[in-house]
Amino acid sequence: MKRFLTLLAMLGVGLVCLAQQGHITFTGDVAAAQMVEKHTELNNRTKTIPGYRVQIASFSGANSKTSAFNLRDRFTLDYPTIPGYIVFDEPNFKVKVGDFRTRLEAYAFLQQIKETYKGYIIKDNINPEPPVQEDYAPDDQESGEE
Repeated sequence: MKRFLTLLAMLGVGLVCLAQQGHITFTGDVAAAQMVEKHTELNNRTKTIPGYRVQIASFSGANSKTSAFNLRDRFTLDYPTIPGYIVFDEPNFKVKVGDFRTRLEAYAFLQQIKETYKGYIIKDNINPEPPVQEDYAPDDQESGEE
């Protein structure tokens, strides 16, 4: 009798497990769902990530805006592959260059330009390069497929 009840119980658990396959419906707090939607929307709008830049100058006073733009343009001629930015942080116009993911990358670049441009490394929000699809999808030849 005990074996029969054990067998019946195991059969019942098995049927419940089979009944659980299929669709899963999540029910939860509406406010939590709205927060997740807002977070997703913010991430889609935000195009920057934490990183580092090299600040090469800060100008204030008369003609500071002109000086900042002239320096940024001169830097762009010297280093066309490195982006330059002008940030107005009242009352200063700051010239920042580069989009470096790590402090080490920023430091290496600072060593390259230190003779011409005096600067220092700052934490900033940077514009990352968009990912290249080849970095994520293996080549057919590399994966062994033909």
